[in-house]
Amino acid sequence: MKKTDPCYQYYVQILKEELRPAMGCTEPIAIAYAAAKAKGVLGAVPDRMLIEVSGNIIKNVKSVVVPHTGGLRGIPAAAAVGAVAGNPEAELEVISKVTEEEIDETSEYLKSVPIEVRCADTNHIFDIQLTAWNGQDQAFVRIVDYHTNLVCIRHNGQTLLEKECVTKEDGLTDRRCLTIEGIVDFADHVEPEDVREVLERQIRYNTAIAEEGMRGHYGANIGKTVLQGREQDLNCKMRAWAAAASDARMNGCELPVVINSGSGNQGITASVPVIVYARETGKTREELLRALCVSNLVTTHLKTGIGRLSAYCGAVSAGAGAGAGVAYLKGGRYEMIAHTVVNTVAVTSGIICDGAKASCAAKIAAAVDAGLLGLAMYENGNQFFGGDGIVKKGVENTISTVGKLARLGMEQTDKEIIHLMMES
Repeated sequence: MKKTDPCYQYYVQILKEELRPAMGCTEPIAIAYAAAKAKGVLGAVPDRMLIEVSGNIIKNVKSVVVPHTGGLRGIPAAAAVGAVAGNPEAELEVISKVTEEEIDETSEYLKSVPIEVRCADTNHIFDIQLTAWNGQDQAFVRIVDYHTNLVCIRHNGQTLLEKECVTKEDGLTDRRCLTIEGIVDFADHVEPEDVREVLERQIRYNTAIAEEGMRGHYGANIGKTVLQGREQDLNCKMRAWAAAASDARMNGCELPVVINSGSGNQGITASVPVIVYARETGKTREELLRALCVSNLVTTHLKTGIGRLSAYCGAVSAGAGAGAGVAYLKGGRYEMIAHTVVNTVAVTSGIICDGAKASCAAKIAAAVDAGLLGLAMYENGNQFFGGDGIVKKGVENTISTVGKLARLGMEQTDKEIIHLMMES
């Protein structure tokens, strides 16, 4: 693939769009972002808020710790810290600069300010509608389809921003250019300087939070559990470090991550195993950067047909991406990577997403294991064939089928998961 090829520029732009820094789980951060925007419109901290959200937002905010809140969970906590201390210009790092004093202020704010949460009447899987008041002054902010996609801002009935809500992600580079063959070609020919900044940031951020997860005590300590007694096993190291990063992230660690397809857990899963493998086997920095192009773009390719939020666990796609990245570092190219992806999704496509919480780390460990198993199958001359369950002939046909399964087939599953979660 030549640099003058339009696909080359698309792939570079997709990496820049997808690999963004975020502080904390991205759904509560999107709520904090909306609240910070509303505060900016009002010119004052709200004294009342109404937050109407789609079911998937409820699912992904209910159980996860919001950073810089002193261990608080849930939609009101996310809105409160955004209103008290959020910087909307920082977008998904909206609460990255919260002080100890502001943490205390957030706790007091939650005790004294009414914050009502409702399930929105919406056709959008991702929908946040936040109304805030300060006295008689009113602000309305709406975010749809992805975490920073502001579609409406109003102040006392006057429209400051309005754009059409559509089902596709307006403003983002068209993902239909992504193919496994194209991704491998791009990784082989990309000029490292074109992707270095975004990938080096991913390496720094996601390695740092993995290290913190291995040092500290977070959630169920999946990373430490995976590695215990198997410290010299490289496959276990890859699984453990990825899981440890999620242990920390899901349980209030105040370090940022670089996300993929709107998810920090997917960004972690796609990158950390590849980083660990490159480090342990002495690969060069350039080899690592090219492999991360593969792992991240494969993850994005799989997620494009699924959507940002679904009943289908996003770690599955990222685990396939990780397997593809490791395959690339082992010298594999299109055939090996295509078979790794197919083998992986054939194994783990039944894992459900029941929101962001401590058990995400265990699902990440399982997804990375499946990616490594898919690769090992190919290396040993084994594969799943078209007709084996949802597997189709050809990697692109299989990826398309997985997208339909997750987006359409699991639509009712998603509703039932949300219903069950709201019962607890």
